[in-house]
Amino acid sequence: MTDSTDSPDREDARSPRGTARPRHRVVVLALDGVLPFELGIPQRIFGRAKSPEGAPLYDVITCSVRPPGPVRTDADFDILVENGPEAIATADTVLIPASYELGPVYEKGILTDELSAALAHLRPGTRLVSICTGGYVLAAAGFLDGRPASTHWSSAAHFQRTFPRIRVDADVLFIDDGDVLTSAGVAAGIDLCLHIVRRDHGTAVANDVARRTVVPPHRDGGQAQYIQRPVPDAQLATTTAARAWALARLHEPIQLRDMAEQESMSVRTFTRRFREEAGISPGQWLVQQRVERARHLLEATDLSVDRIARDAGFGTAQSMRQHLQAALGVAPTVYRRTFRAVDGGSGDLCDDSGGTGGSQACVTAFDEPSAPAGGRSRSRAGSTDRPVTDRSTA
Repeated sequence: MTDSTDSPDREDARSPRGTARPRHRVVVLALDGVLPFELGIPQRIFGRAKSPEGAPLYDVITCSVRPPGPVRTDADFDILVENGPEAIATADTVLIPASYELGPVYEKGILTDELSAALAHLRPGTRLVSICTGGYVLAAAGFLDGRPASTHWSSAAHFQRTFPRIRVDADVLFIDDGDVLTSAGVAAGIDLCLHIVRRDHGTAVANDVARRTVVPPHRDGGQAQYIQRPVPDAQLATTTAARAWALARLHEPIQLRDMAEQESMSVRTFTRRFREEAGISPGQWLVQQRVERARHLLEATDLSVDRIARDAGFGTAQSMRQHLQAALGVAPTVYRRTFRAVDGGSGDLCDDSGGTGGSQACVTAFDEPSAPAGGRSRSRAGSTDRPVTDRSTA
């Protein structure tokens, strides 16, 4: 049996100059009781991420807390895992999917001896990621103390009681706290993994993976929209048409009443319905969409920062800089240098680091804070003190 931790394939990725460089290794820790769906997400997302030249960007392997052998799943089959816990020592990122057999980790918040021994292989600086109840393992190991974290909404209250030092957010799809990232349940693991690809390699690569996986690259709303609540009247209209209308004219001033009129609702009714469906306010959603539009234009075009600010609906470069700094932790020109999708651009990269100016009425008319709902992020392009969450960002 070949131990894939020694595989030379890790050297397949190529830098722009054509020299070989190690791919980022993601080691997935499969525990007994693992959910096959969540276990397959990392390979599906990271395994499909490729450079513009077609080179794989990640090396994904699976390991167990025991020597190579079978691992039980929550389905009617076992899986054969070819790597033991020593593989964790080779990881740049360790990802722990959900398991329904966590035992004392779930019941008492303490690690088993096997888990403790496995996690002892972690190298300093390794990025830690969990999907759903995989967060219990990170919490029991102390990695989430004093940090914000997410898990499946149905486990959130228990998660908080078991680990009172964690700031549990039951509404979000995922939380990026820099070197530790946690997601809500099941499909939220896809959202988190796509976010990591986007953070590591930009929106163009993440969007390509999303298209190949036949999922949206970025979901609106957080867990709030999936928690069971009294069912709304089936005769009531949704806010889908208003969102489509707004997306088609992000570059224009958009008032809350304009969106409400698309659904023939009062502003109050529209706002309530929008929150029920998306989990965030219309103003937060609109800022998120404008940030995403700006990211795409910064990566894919040579347009000046001033022009992108107008096309994304921020009005001025200063306003866009403030919103991107709040959402991504970096200024527009820094983001463009880091995640440029097209080489050789000759556009005017105007200075967006200073000056005066304010947000257009289309941004402030909702009476929302200037920071998007996603909060602040730590990315490899820059850092702040606060995590990014995803309600769509979470």
